[in-house]
Amino acid sequence: MKYTSETMLVKSQDNGESGVFAKVDAQSAGWDFLNMAAVRLNKGENHTGQTEQHEYVIVIFGGRCTITTNDGNFENIGRRPNVFSGMPYALYLSRNKTFEITALTDDFECAMCWVPTDEDHPTQLVTPDMSNIEIRGGANATRQINGILPPGFDCHRLVCVEVYTPSGNWSSYPPHKHDVHREDEQGNILEADLEEIYFYKLDRPNGYAYQRVYNDDRSIDGVMMAQHHDAVLVPEGYHPVVSAHGYTTYYLNFLAGSAQSLANTDDPDYAWVKDTWTFQDPRLPIVDHGMEPRLK
Repeated sequence: MKYTSETMLVKSQDNGESGVFAKVDAQSAGWDFLNMAAVRLNKGENHTGQTEQHEYVIVIFGGRCTITTNDGNFENIGRRPNVFSGMPYALYLSRNKTFEITALTDDFECAMCWVPTDEDHPTQLVTPDMSNIEIRGGANATRQINGILPPGFDCHRLVCVEVYTPSGNWSSYPPHKHDVHREDEQGNILEADLEEIYFYKLDRPNGYAYQRVYNDDRSIDGVMMAQHHDAVLVPEGYHPVVSAHGYTTYYLNFLAGSAQSLANTDDPDYAWVKDTWTFQDPRLPIVDHGMEPRLK
C-alpha cells in the first residue's frame, strides 16, 4: 500500500446516529494487526460481538453501560460524560469470548480495538483509578498521557493510551518512531516495531489538529488535518501532532506489533529541543481522577 496524506487519514463518517461511526480494518490499512471501531448507543441499545482469534480492548469515551461476557457481567461501568470530563473505563477480552454492550445512558460512546493473538489472558476491567497520569514534555510541547493498557499489562500485543494536548501545544514531540525492533545485549527493547492508530476528538466544534507522518528516506511524508472523529494511521516513521490554538485535542492511541512496548527513537534532527524545556505547561492535567462525579 502507498501511504500518503490521503491514505493515512481516515475521515469521519459520523452522522450523529447510533451504531458504528468510525472504523479501521487491518486489510484496508495495509498492515498486520490493528483493527478499530467506534460505536454510539442510546439508552437500551445493544452492540454484540465475538473476539474469535483476537484480543480486544473496549474503551469507554462517555456514558455508562453494562457489558455481558461469557466470563461474567460488568455492570454499570463508565462514569465520565465525555473524554474531557474524567478518566477512562476499559475492558480487556482475550480470544474466544462473546460480549454484549448495553447502553444505560443516551449518547454512550466507546471504541474497540482488536488484534490477532495465539495467547490467552484473563478478562480484566480497567477502572479510572488504574489509569496512571503522566505529564510528558515541556513548554508548549507538554501533554497528558493516561495509561489504559500500558506496557506490562497482562495481554499479548495491545497497548492503549489516551493523550490530551492543550490549545497550541505540540504532542508526540520531538518526533519519534517505533518501526524497527532493536534490543541491547541484555535483551532490553530499545525500539519496538509497532503499528499505531490515532483516533481524534476535539473539545469544541470546528477544532482540528495537524499530524505529520514521515520516515527517514521520505518514502512516506504526509501532513493530515485531523478533525473530530477522524483517525490517522501510522504504519511507520515519525508522527508529531500540533493542536490548533483555542482547542484541546484528545486522541486515543492503539498500538500493536513486535512487543507489548512503547520503546521508540527520537528523530535526531529534533531531539535537541528536549534540552530547552525549563517548565511544564500549568494547564495540565486536563482531566484527573477526582473530577467526574461518582455514581451512587
